[in-house]
Amino acid sequence: MRSYMLVALAALPCLVPALLSAQGTGPARVDSPFRPPVQFTDEAPAPQIPADVTNDRRVARNYPDQPPVIPHNIRDYQVSLNNNQCLTCHSRKYVEGSQAPMISITHYIDRDGQTLGAVAPRRYFCTQCHVPQTTAQPLVPNTFQDVDSLITRPSDGGDRK
Repeated sequence: MRSYMLVALAALPCLVPALLSAQGTGPARVDSPFRPPVQFTDEAPAPQIPADVTNDRRVARNYPDQPPVIPHNIRDYQVSLNNNQCLTCHSRKYVEGSQAPMISITHYIDRDGQTLGAVAPRRYFCTQCHVPQTTAQPLVPNTFQDVDSLITRPSDGGDRK
């Protein structure tokens, strides 16, 4: 008796779609603001990957302590335990020749506050914080305002205490 119950329970996930299609309701539709409405069983092609922004212009930061974004293509850059290709332009040793901005001095300080001669291990993997930009359009509306625009906004005339 117990084995029959296990077989019935194991077959249940296979029977539900068959019962739904027999009733004419078909597979469930998936509606999402992030993709067009499709049938659950449809296989749509993947959307194109947006192009990277590669104009090498520094982007203004939106809030204090925001890590700078990467204004160039980093595809195929190697960042591993033995090699960090970002440091071939951005380390103290090479910035004069490359004209790239030097990484912050905070990247040379370890977790105990000691200044090191090389990049601290916890700051070595750049893409943990710094990300490249793409031409992708936002999926949801963005109403973010940076702190400077909030400070300089004209007041409504009311006194706040």
